[in-house]
Amino acid sequence: MALVLPFRAVRPQRQFVAQVAALPYDVMTRDEAKNAVYNTPFSFLHVEKSEIDVPDQTNSNDPLIYTTAKRNFAQMQEQGLLFQEESPCFYIYRQQMGEQIQTGIVGVVSAREYDEGKIKKHELTRQDKEDDRIKHVNEVNAQTGPVFITYKSRPQLNDCVDKAVSKNPEYNFTADDGVIHTVWVVEDVRLIEDIKNEFLAIESLYIADGHHRAAAASAVARMKRQNDKSPQNRAYEKVLAVLFPHNQLKVMDYNRAVKDLNGLSPQEFKEKISSCFIIKENFTVRSPQRFHDFGMYLQGQWYQLTIKKGAYQDSDPVARLDAAILQDHLLAPILGINDPRTDERIKFIGGIRGMAELEKLVDKDGYAVAFSLYPTTIEQVMQVADAGAIMPPKSTWFEPKLRSGIFVHKIS
Repeated sequence: MALVLPFRAVRPQRQFVAQVAALPYDVMTRDEAKNAVYNTPFSFLHVEKSEIDVPDQTNSNDPLIYTTAKRNFAQMQEQGLLFQEESPCFYIYRQQMGEQIQTGIVGVVSAREYDEGKIKKHELTRQDKEDDRIKHVNEVNAQTGPVFITYKSRPQLNDCVDKAVSKNPEYNFTADDGVIHTVWVVEDVRLIEDIKNEFLAIESLYIADGHHRAAAASAVARMKRQNDKSPQNRAYEKVLAVLFPHNQLKVMDYNRAVKDLNGLSPQEFKEKISSCFIIKENFTVRSPQRFHDFGMYLQGQWYQLTIKKGAYQDSDPVARLDAAILQDHLLAPILGINDPRTDERIKFIGGIRGMAELEKLVDKDGYAVAFSLYPTTIEQVMQVADAGAIMPPKSTWFEPKLRSGIFVHKIS
């Protein structure tokens, strides 16, 4: 059973929501974020990515970054941009990007259930990134961005959502990237109980995106638990989340580029690849159309790579993933990328940037080769999580991204 509860969100006044809502802190560089807020002084990036408001020479883990986030969050409340709900509510959050529509329930989940493995993960976190979010949550005293969670679709929960969205929305705006965001407030006590009870009938929740946020929230809960002298104060035990049924989500490709060929000439490189892959020239489609095919951009040309039968273990939920096949049979043994989580020779490119970005990296930005992958499915994510296994880094790219600043969870 999954514990999902309503909460008293800190959220924007209706007239400010479009100006406050911002892309997540981890999908853009500091410079990109500075450019993004140039004409949007109310952007929540001033809280989520507060390094944009400190001097350029500031160290990446300087306490000034976190005290600045705390100050900016307080100012947004003092200025009346943000307010806190009077009583606990659920929220329905719908996103539309072109024909892709996903509708999730915003609430809080249990940090203890995360620690117990009932909220399942599929990737490892990096300690430096986890530490950053721990310091941020601890200093701001709030979870400022939600964890993106999925669950196996349940018709009864869909019915609850349908009831909630039959009323007028609280927010409805189109972001600069064309994604439409619509939010309904669920304050009806009976409907809140129905949603809670339906989640109790669900066996497992799965983190789709936001592993560092979840890990940080759990770590902060453990720290506060040790020092808690006020049993009434337990908001820190909950983790802000948006929960979507699995069959509404779209996973995009997550591609790779490598700076060099590990001392090989292009011809030697292709010869080594051919031991495990079938190579075809003139791959004009550029992006693979099925599992176990890959696109490769090398010296201004596209090739199709297809893994040979028997080269990987098809019964293993991780080994049969395309990200694992590329890593295990090409990136590690041929290009020497043994730890893609830390190796600076490899770059990961979300599918939203398209194939032109891979060509640009090779043609103009000094990379030697780029690879396009077929998207991982949400079912594969669940299979890996259910097996208690870990996917290769950067196996999934979800779109559209959840906006930060629409919902904030104070932890005390």
